[in-house]
Amino acid sequence: MFIFITVLIDVLAFGVIIPVLPHLVQQFVGGDLSTAAYWTGLFSFTFALVQFFSAPIQGALSDRFGRRPVILLSCLGLGADFVFMALAPSLAWLFVGRLISAVTAASFTTANAYIADVSAPEQRAKSFGMIGAAFGLGFIVGPLIGGVLGDINHRLPFWFAACLSLLNFCYGLFVLPESLPPEKRCARFDWKHAKPLGGVQLLRENPRIWGLVAVVFIANFAHYVYPSTFVLFADAAYGWKEKQAGYVLALVGVLSVIVNVGLIGRVVKVLGERRALLLGLCCGVAGFLVYGLAPVGWLFLIGMPISALWAIAGPATQALITRQVPANAQGRIQGAMSGLVSLAGVVAPLVYTAAFGFFIGPHTPVHLPGIAFLIASALLAVAVFVAWRFTDPAHLSATPQPRAETAKVEPTA
Repeated sequence: MFIFITVLIDVLAFGVIIPVLPHLVQQFVGGDLSTAAYWTGLFSFTFALVQFFSAPIQGALSDRFGRRPVILLSCLGLGADFVFMALAPSLAWLFVGRLISAVTAASFTTANAYIADVSAPEQRAKSFGMIGAAFGLGFIVGPLIGGVLGDINHRLPFWFAACLSLLNFCYGLFVLPESLPPEKRCARFDWKHAKPLGGVQLLRENPRIWGLVAVVFIANFAHYVYPSTFVLFADAAYGWKEKQAGYVLALVGVLSVIVNVGLIGRVVKVLGERRALLLGLCCGVAGFLVYGLAPVGWLFLIGMPISALWAIAGPATQALITRQVPANAQGRIQGAMSGLVSLAGVVAPLVYTAAFGFFIGPHTPVHLPGIAFLIASALLAVAVFVAWRFTDPAHLSATPQPRAETAKVEPTA
């Protein structure tokens, strides 16, 4: 429950600044909207790039020193950084604050490892579904609170986010137990696997999860279509402005919570993790296909419940991966995957925005505002094939690989 609350508060803290960060940047650049858009895009690119470096380090640290200190330091660092951004006197200092938040925000890596530690293998998909519900709930409530507070003062959401993170740190200091006992930790900090691409070596030592990791990467690459193009797409395709787009995004969050809380555990119990994964990915393919081809807004809305079932795939994938990895490697595996997800966040927005701009521009052979969603649908179709190919019993087993390092007991002097 504490991990659920930690993730929820972290997502809330980030959600409340979503409506105001671009406007604060706009103030710093003299009110020019095009320049503000450029800087906002640069902020997103840099955030994902820094996460690519920091997530594997946090995962390796948690394997060596335990999950609790890493999570608590992350909460404390986030709170201090939001204070820093609330007080930032210039665009440069705000940019520095965004870099710091990218480092400290990698706590989601350790939260996933914590869940793998404390959940029985057959319960992990349901537990990861609860974390997905925390994301959905945070992105429903966070932007709404941020919008209200931002109308009062553009700095106020940053103070609110700081209070949330610091209260979370204080709560965890007295409540959160350690999930990884000393005898299951690595004997030393594994810098080889903590480097940005060092996790590739760890993945090579666990070849049975290659296909699943590829599914995670492709699915997250596809998911970036929402933050990259949705607001612009909604305006170009249906004439939806900020308010209507906000309502639709809130509905996406509501559907995500319903699926993660109410359906994932039941679906995985009935179908098993492999078939639940394939079902979720197929629903994502169909939902994005409807989004990309819908000529009117009400048809787009019909695709939302279908697309929401895609959320089943993520927890099922995580559960399958954690079954193949020993306890003292969970943090590094999660860190390696988080690094790959961050890499997707670096590249995906460039792909989607470029395609969207071309297919609504004057030189396009066909006017197709939904091209980004069609690309995402095609990517998920590839993920379906990869998941089907690499999750059959011949590639997976219930026993983790024995190659990961275990703690050694040194003789006393």
